Amino acid sequence: MRRTSICRAFAVLIAAGVLTAGCAQESVSPEEIAELKTQQKQILAKLDTIDKKLDKAPAAAPPPKRRTGPDPGKKYELPVGNSDVKGPKDGAITITEFSDYQCPFCARAEPIINEALDAYPTQARFVYKNFPLTSIHQNAMGAAQAALAARMQGKFWEMHELLFKNQRALQAEKLSEYAKQLGLDVAKFESDMKSDAVKKEIRADMRLAQNVGVRGTPTIFVNGKLLRNRSIQGFKDIINPILKTKAKG
Repeated sequence: MRRTSICRAFAVLIAAGVLTAGCAQESVSPEEIAELKTQQKQILAKLDTIDKKLDKAPAAAPPPKRRTGPDPGKKYELPVGNSDVKGPKDGAITITEFSDYQCPFCARAEPIINEALDAYPTQARFVYKNFPLTSIHQNAMGAAQAALAARMQGKFWEMHELLFKNQRALQAEKLSEYAKQLGLDVAKFESDMKSDAVKKEIRADMRLAQNVGVRGTPTIFVNGKLLRNRSIQGFKDIINPILKTKAKG
């Protein structure tokens, strides 16, 4: 309801209240009633003028829509940095994923990514970056640290697979069990998990994710462009035109 409509209602109610008041200490004279009616008419006339001006005023512009993720039409710069790479290091296609080891949707994306790598064995490489959603996954950060600590002993991808296979058991003691299972030096593993180098790399991944608009996991890019259809066909729809263009060039 417009503010003028509210004021109009009050003007009517005030006058009506005076005219129909019940028990009062003093009676209202006919002259006073006539004056109130005149004032009421003046108020209503002024409100009509305000209403007409408001009707002619341009509507306020709607607030800009808040972006909920990376721009699908934009190509982002996503440097590999220190991240682990699976596939040919000089591949024409780079699949970059921001992921969380405790995220069930990330676990479901794993076989699809592997299928894409199998479909393009000499052209596609996979870069894994950590984006632990610590506000909802209390063990995600520890799992990310475990993967990087395992890398220091040459077992990143082995630990990577174990973590996704055991998403419901990522507590600290379980991570040490997985390290032992992989034949790692457990004491070194536990120390490396807490190292500044590991924490710094995870922070760098998270900062990059936030800079390109990542809000959730998994978020996957192909040569810097957002993958919207997380399926093998979705990968092919992006990859095939890139390869075709490169072949012509």
